[in-house]
Amino acid sequence: MQRPAEIPTLRITDRVGAVAHVAGVIASLDALEAVLARESDHIRVGRLREGLAESERKSTLAAAYLQGLEATKANAIALARFNPEGVTTLKAAHARFTAAVETNQAVLATARTVSEGLVKTLADEMNRAGTPTIYGRPSQGPSPYGRSGVARSQPLVLSRSL
Repeated sequence: MQRPAEIPTLRITDRVGAVAHVAGVIASLDALEAVLARESDHIRVGRLREGLAESERKSTLAAAYLQGLEATKANAIALARFNPEGVTTLKAAHARFTAAVETNQAVLATARTVSEGLVKTLADEMNRAGTPTIYGRPSQGPSPYGRSGVARSQPLVLSRSL
C-alpha cells in the first residue's frame, strides 16, 4: 500500500511571507463564505438544485482553507511575530465564517426537516388511501400469512421528473 504524498509545509520566515499567507487564507475563507451564502439563499427559497450546484467548488475551497489553517497552526509563532495585526484580522474573519457556517447548517437542517415531513405525510396519505374502511372506520383484513395486526405498507414511488 502506498502512502499519500505529503504536502510540503509552509515555513514563514519574514513579514512578507506572513502577510501573503494571511491574505491567502482570508481570500479562501471569503470565497468559501460566499459559496455558503449562495447555497443558503437558494435552499432557503426551495431551489435545491441550484443550492447544491456548487458542491464541488465548496469542497475545493474547504480543502484550501483547511490547508491554510494547518499552515497557520504550524507557523503560529512566526505569524504572531511578523504579522500580529494579520492574526487579529484572521481571527475576526474566522469568527465571521463560523457564524456563516452556523446559518448554513440551520438552513440545511430546516430543509431536511421539511422534506422529511413532506415524505412522511405523503406516505401516510398513500397508506391511508389504501386502507379499507368498514362503516367509516379504517380496518385491516386478516393476513393470509397469519400475522394479524401487522400493518401492510405499500412501496413509496417518487418521480424526479416532475
